[in-house]
Amino acid sequence: MGRLDGKVALITGGARGMGKSHVRHFVAEGARVVFGDVLDDRGEHVASKLGEQSCRYVHHDVTSETDWAAAVAATVEAFGRLDVLVNNAGVLKFARIADMTLADFRRILEVNAVGCWLGMKAVTEPMTAAGGGSIVNISSIEGFTGAAGLSAYSASKFAVRGMTKVAARELGQFGIRVNSVHPGGVLTSMTLAQAESFEQADGGAFVKSMPLSRFAEPVEISRLVAFLASDESSYSTGSEFIADGGILAGPGY
Repeated sequence: MGRLDGKVALITGGARGMGKSHVRHFVAEGARVVFGDVLDDRGEHVASKLGEQSCRYVHHDVTSETDWAAAVAATVEAFGRLDVLVNNAGVLKFARIADMTLADFRRILEVNAVGCWLGMKAVTEPMTAAGGGSIVNISSIEGFTGAAGLSAYSASKFAVRGMTKVAARELGQFGIRVNSVHPGGVLTSMTLAQAESFEQADGGAFVKSMPLSRFAEPVEISRLVAFLASDESSYSTGSEFIADGGILAGPGY
């Protein structure tokens, strides 16, 4: 423990699932954390368990430029600086192109891609003032490949991967590193909520195609995110870090 001692982090989508795991793991590693979500009751509950000396919750809709400004200001006001951003907030919906509404497609892009872009934009100034920092954008294996029923999600996660590389080019001069994390199947409330659609898309075959043949626990992704947030990854920027149980290694034949 102590990998993130002295770091101040802002984490989005931290009220449940993988985001909640990131918040808890970052605090355990010594960081002070401000995290946001639109699920206020859940977020406030998580923060109350961790204590205000190391953790604060703010209402944060990542599609809102005003909310981003408020979350960044709350972080600096609470802990004096901003060293790490984890762009974790995301939404998922299984629907084939012929069945998906335009409103659903746009909503997924707004949260997953535009929200990520707004976050990088919002933290550039305070991170520069702090002498540098680390931005970790949560993408997906769907940022490398596609699956039936995930056109919007895949489009958004390819966008995150591309924006990460652009931001690394633009922000390196300020000492800000930008990397993307690409999980495969992770056991979270978001994936469980889509379980019926997932099974229709042959979820059993998905698991069998992994060399490790299981879903990840959220903390397994959090450990990778913490590494990228820490000084241990000081020469890594503009790169993709995959945690997928080996599914992108190739077909299982």
